[in-house]
Amino acid sequence: MSLLDEVAVRDGWRCWVCDEPVDADKPVNDPRGLSIDSRTADKKAKVVERLAHRACNTRKGAVKVVIAWPDRLRVVEPAPLIAVAERLERKGGRELVARCPSRKDAQEAADWLVDRFSRLVPGLPVTASVDAGGGQYLVALATGRRR
Repeated sequence: MSLLDEVAVRDGWRCWVCDEPVDADKPVNDPRGLSIDSRTADKKAKVVERLAHRACNTRKGAVKVVIAWPDRLRVVEPAPLIAVAERLERKGGRELVARCPSRKDAQEAADWLVDRFSRLVPGLPVTASVDAGGGQYLVALATGRRR
């Protein structure tokens, strides 16, 4: 099995940038075609190859990657997820990532975050919690060290 196939299977055939499915039948030069991306520019860091659409991979070279929160989630002041992922990978611990108007909204956001981080940072065990505070609900992510 080639590196491309191994990475694609590990990532569930989803682009790490946009979280949309990657079609193996698209030509590699097609914008929706598959490519391998290294998520870090740090030469000393352990480089993790990730599956990405060709267009997502190319675009991230010119602009800083932003992982979008879905419009369906009702969150206030959502944290930038790439920065959160980098801090949790580096230091572990707990970080507040959003405020929500209801417990239901907060739980939906928490569930989405755990699922999204499983693909964004594979091997980093992330859990989410919802805590009431100040008439709203706070969503936090927590992790130990990378496995």
